[in-house]
Amino acid sequence: MTKKYRAYAPNQSFILPPDIRDWLPENHLSFFINDTVDTLDLSEIYDHYEKSERGQPPYNPSMMVKVLLYAYCVGKPGSRRIAKALEDEVAFRMLGAGNFPDFRTLSDFRKIHLTALSRLFIQILKLCRKAGLVDLSVVSLDGTKVQANASLDNNRDYETLCENEEELRKLIEKGLRKAIEIDDKEDELYGKDKRGDEKPEWMSNKKERLARIRKALEEIEREQKEKRDGYEEKLDKRARKEKKSGSKLRGRKPKEVPLIPDDDKKANTTDPESKIMKSSKGYVQGYNAQTAVDTKYQIIVAHDVVQDRNDYHQLVSMVNHIKANLGRLPDKLTADAGYWYEREVRKIIDLIDLFIATNKDWKERKALRELPTPRGRIPKDLSLKDRMERKLRTLAGRAVYKLRGKTIEPTFGQIKEARGFRRFLLRGLEKVRGEFGLITTTGNILKLWRYGRKPAIG
Repeated sequence: MTKKYRAYAPNQSFILPPDIRDWLPENHLSFFINDTVDTLDLSEIYDHYEKSERGQPPYNPSMMVKVLLYAYCVGKPGSRRIAKALEDEVAFRMLGAGNFPDFRTLSDFRKIHLTALSRLFIQILKLCRKAGLVDLSVVSLDGTKVQANASLDNNRDYETLCENEEELRKLIEKGLRKAIEIDDKEDELYGKDKRGDEKPEWMSNKKERLARIRKALEEIEREQKEKRDGYEEKLDKRARKEKKSGSKLRGRKPKEVPLIPDDDKKANTTDPESKIMKSSKGYVQGYNAQTAVDTKYQIIVAHDVVQDRNDYHQLVSMVNHIKANLGRLPDKLTADAGYWYEREVRKIIDLIDLFIATNKDWKERKALRELPTPRGRIPKDLSLKDRMERKLRTLAGRAVYKLRGKTIEPTFGQIKEARGFRRFLLRGLEKVRGEFGLITTTGNILKLWRYGRKPAIG
């Protein structure tokens, strides 16, 4: 007896539903994106086109925003991938509604409106709060290294950059002189409709390389100046103390910082503003992405991208971002030992109930956890660090700090693993800040969707 199979006739004609929305499940993410964007204020983007009277009619900004946000939600942020998905995938076609912008149009839209798109974070965050997903009772703070759109191999030391700059400058000058000498011949070659002074492709490429090399040199010199300024400030402070006390201070003097950068100082010629950073998987050319997450439903309440290789100076800055975004400070805030810097901690310790690890060494942290739970009154002679360590060993302290690992790590896991965002598409600090704003915005949109909090239109 022949085995029976389900019917399969790939060449059979059939009638599809006339409405493309009927091709998707009722609770599909694309419908949620469509409804959510309809509630947002996109006037900043619309105003850009209202002021312009030239050219062909642009694509509807609302459609473009919906497509971009959906693409970031499903881990397809690249403009070429989006353009292909608008042709191949039902959800993208539903949001596009018969529009098929090419990859260059999508890329340009993102670049032009990057700041406005990243500002949608606040609007989405307020929707999350209105839906009851944010209460600011406990917020966790952490940073993660995200790879830049640049390679480690493109780092050059200060001396090499100076040599490359001079070499390229001479090549460009030589090319320009040659171009001037043959102006008449170019007129004959290109015709009257051309100016005859168009730069050849090789020159444009070299000019771009020269600009990036100069930017890399400026970045090294900027860092050196900051270190030098800090050194001089320490010297001045030390001199004032000695003058006030009438005697020389003990201990080492601040280490001198030279005016000229050392030869071992490096910068990247592809993205000069990115830095070599140590991550859990080795060294990467990248940025330090900061994220603050409300522990109730893992909603991101603040974000930033910085060039600092560590988190020492990010505590106060991120707390200020939280307040600016939501109008008040969280009740409690947890952070790992990377944020323990007493000067920063003292600035906010009277404003927020802080739970910050103080030791990066895992063996010492393990030894602290194994100590018995402290009882009785807090000794008055304890240092700030000792008081924090004692606080984290209490039952309440252990419970609050435990929330950190349950919220911030899964958030980074969603961003990097589930959605595949391990590398920035754009270059430069301000642009990657805008791009990370899109990532955090869409992360919160996904939370709204998963918890079934549908925004009301109107």
